[in-house]
Amino acid sequence: MDIQVLLRPEIQEYILQKTGQDGTKLALSKNPFPEIDFKIILNQITARTKSKAKLPTWFQCKDCVYPSKISIEQTSSEITAEYKSELVDGNSLIDLSGGFGVDDYYFSKKVAQVIHCEIDAELSSIVSHNFQQLQRNNIQCLVGDSSESLRNWNQKLEWIYIDPSRRNETKGKVFLLKDCLPNVPDLQEFYYQYASKILIKTAPLLDITAGLTELQNVKAIHIVAVENEVKELLWELHQGYSNSITIKCVNFNKEKIETFQFKWNSDSEYNLGVPKKYLYEPNSAILKSGAFNEVAAQFSLDKLHQHSHLYTSDNLIDFPGRVFEITTVILYSKKEMALHLENKKMNITLRNFPDTVENLRKKWKIKDGGNQYCFFTTDLNNNKIVLICTKINTP
Repeated sequence: MDIQVLLRPEIQEYILQKTGQDGTKLALSKNPFPEIDFKIILNQITARTKSKAKLPTWFQCKDCVYPSKISIEQTSSEITAEYKSELVDGNSLIDLSGGFGVDDYYFSKKVAQVIHCEIDAELSSIVSHNFQQLQRNNIQCLVGDSSESLRNWNQKLEWIYIDPSRRNETKGKVFLLKDCLPNVPDLQEFYYQYASKILIKTAPLLDITAGLTELQNVKAIHIVAVENEVKELLWELHQGYSNSITIKCVNFNKEKIETFQFKWNSDSEYNLGVPKKYLYEPNSAILKSGAFNEVAAQFSLDKLHQHSHLYTSDNLIDFPGRVFEITTVILYSKKEMALHLENKKMNITLRNFPDTVENLRKKWKIKDGGNQYCFFTTDLNNNKIVLICTKINTP
């Protein structure tokens, strides 16, 4: 890709005008610049369109150039990148998996010198150009293999950041760290020769227990969700660290930022109880953490069942998740279902209940939507129950 050609004013103006339009329809139109492969321009339009919500800084930047739309889909959002930047500090950080450079843009606001490593020369060139447009002058771009770049740098750094590729040589998806590229567990001691602190980004699907068996010196794990969807796990490694591991859950909602933290393998006591006035459902970051007993203990809530992961109280509390007022509690039976739910419009959630939402809707003719919510679950006496609720919009 010739960046200078794409930066021609008439091409940039065309990209701006067509941003947001259907790429498939645009592909059927006549190429206004026949001297350039139209696919390259269409990719710029599609990638820029995808950046509007995810990467507003790039979207608003004049003359920024975009890589493939897949690179845009795979890159960190600005929300998660800014969160990561709060975890680092000091004079130097090297990013061994630079990509589109969103993380490094935010790292450069917290660290004096940032090195962006990228094996794809064209992508590195795009990123270097964009950093100039964004006026981030403390980021240096290197092209090449990450381990080789580290050896060639040959200076002690404060941080190493890496986002291992979750595809192997045969392009299949992988979920264990040892199967990612590069193999961070095998390279951990090598990395410590150049930095005493490592920050690793992994896939949301990675099992925390499995990750802890592969990595040493883990100080903290951050589970980051946006609008209740877990986007990434962040692993803080400090050379020589062997004390307790802190798990930090964060969920970025439009209304507020929900946070929760605890110590890994903490043995918290909790109470089981019958449904009371309010019902609480933890956000996705907490559910990913597995801190089901810790939630009950920290917020002084009763669990409905050991395996239900729903909580209840008589008094309303500020809670990191969805909150409901329980209006009706029924046993799951033909008589009660016919009376309260059959042919009604409801939002359905299942927790520790032996069926599927699809089957329940079909069996009881329950339509989707509306302002009422019903939770199919199991109580402390192993009875199958249904909680009919209204949602509380907490500030």
